[in-house]
Amino acid sequence: MITGRIIDDNNEDLSGVTVINMSTDKKVYSNSLGMFSIEASSNDELRFVKEDFRRQSKRVLTDGVNSQLLIQLFQIPKEIEEVKIVKRLTGDLEQDSRIVAKVDKGEIVRDAVGLPQPVGKMREKPAEVKQVLLPILLGNLNVQGAYDLISGKARKQKRLYRYDDLQEHIAWIRDRVEDDYFTKAGIPADRISEFIEFSFVAKPQVRTYVKAKNLSGVLLRLEETIPLYVERLKKSGK
Repeated sequence: MITGRIIDDNNEDLSGVTVINMSTDKKVYSNSLGMFSIEASSNDELRFVKEDFRRQSKRVLTDGVNSQLLIQLFQIPKEIEEVKIVKRLTGDLEQDSRIVAKVDKGEIVRDAVGLPQPVGKMREKPAEVKQVLLPILLGNLNVQGAYDLISGKARKQKRLYRYDDLQEHIAWIRDRVEDDYFTKAGIPADRISEFIEFSFVAKPQVRTYVKAKNLSGVLLRLEETIPLYVERLKKSGK
């Protein structure tokens, strides 16, 4: 069991930090004192993630010693945005999606000049069992594919890709919906990303709409999961 404390760049305790064991996918959160504890094995990588902070990674038990960790996260500098007059929500989902949506200036510029959008992601494709075994039956050996399967590289790649996709989909919503939309519904600002991830599990259609870049559909499903999450917070006393 690895324990530790997380602080910010002012040496203040940092709560609500997501601590992930990248080898097991286990996840915990730091408490109000910045403390956390998580199960880990020798040389496991722990990743520390919090909105508006640069992520950190740390390999543990590399020398066999289970000492308490001290992790410092540094805040990402932000430009101060102009003051906006926020319109009240009307109940019309199509109209409200425009009210709460943030303006993507980069997308406006790309549309104006006609820049092509990237197709897919440049990723190394993880080895698949059938793609390795079938050539062996035909007398051919895919050495790299066999090594990736045996060493666990393919499994780790798939896990990393799932995690990166999850963070990208959460960021897609955060980049397009003002925090006030969530906080006014009773969701603490430091738990917005956690709520979105909860919504992906409770209502998988949320993520389907994200992949389709359909903000109205996302908001429709989020409206269904907000009461569930708020009730969960009340029961946990947080």
